Amino acid sequence: MFTIGSWSIQQPTILAPMAGVTDEPFRRLCSELGAGMTVSEMVTSDERLWSSRKSQQRLSSLTSIKDSANRKDIRSVQLAGNDPEMMAAAAKTNAKMGADVIDINMGCPAKKVCNKAAGSALMQNEKLVEDIIKSVVNAVDIPVTLKMRTGWNEENKNAPIIAKIAEDFGIQMLAIHGRTRSQKYKGEAEFNTVKKITKMVSIPVVANGDITSPEKAKDVLDFTGAKAVMLGRATQGNPWLVGQVNHFLKTGNKAEETSLNKKISLILSHILQIHDFYGHKMGTQLSRKHIFWYSMHLDQEKGSAFWPNINRVTDHSEQYLK
Repeated sequence: MFTIGSWSIQQPTILAPMAGVTDEPFRRLCSELGAGMTVSEMVTSDERLWSSRKSQQRLSSLTSIKDSANRKDIRSVQLAGNDPEMMAAAAKTNAKMGADVIDINMGCPAKKVCNKAAGSALMQNEKLVEDIIKSVVNAVDIPVTLKMRTGWNEENKNAPIIAKIAEDFGIQMLAIHGRTRSQKYKGEAEFNTVKKITKMVSIPVVANGDITSPEKAKDVLDFTGAKAVMLGRATQGNPWLVGQVNHFLKTGNKAEETSLNKKISLILSHILQIHDFYGHKMGTQLSRKHIFWYSMHLDQEKGSAFWPNINRVTDHSEQYLK
């Protein structure tokens, strides 16, 4: 479909980075279901904080894949920070650990991130954006991508300016969420800004925001001219959306609905991978949100009754029995 450096992205679907969601088990699952590329949970660029359990878990998947010659998935690690030198050092370390792509976070609207002048807060300082991009690109020999929003607020939609800076200084793909930072996740995503940017730059542009169905994915790609869509919250409890979008974009027809038995088998496999990755105690806790999302997608009415029951489970083995 398109390339990022030496990597060929074969499918027009990329899994968005989502804190607390796109961990190693979920990324692996979405890769198996056809994602052209997956992006990790946001990792701080401050290596002094990497000793925390959360950071160790977010980074540990890289050490396990570095020497795996048979893997086919493309792993992108998203870094957050506001110090060019620190971002460059973190990028270099992640590249050595096995990352295929480094993604710079300029899209997260979370207050705790923006209060540190990182994430989408960076869009207020175009000179700092330039410095960070130059530092990270020059620090590694793997592709660097950028995820951002349309701007800081409605009056300051400067994504086109930043897109041009990004292209000029070596960014090899742009992912654009069709909301401003001030919108967070409220209101509807708009794609006029994405369309404007695709006409301005020669690097691949990926559209993100409110893409909840194969039909919506096609409409967005047709309207914007983007190379791919980035799927985020719509995959929670519904990772099959990845394959459905791929099929629809390729054939123009809806994919056959995955049977309930196949879905159940995949869900159980996912839960098992969560337990294997985190250990039974934490795995049981972290599985709950996924089980909730799955149950609501499979049957919203029954899922509402099922959830209070499964949420009380403390023995990991019981998560397979309910």
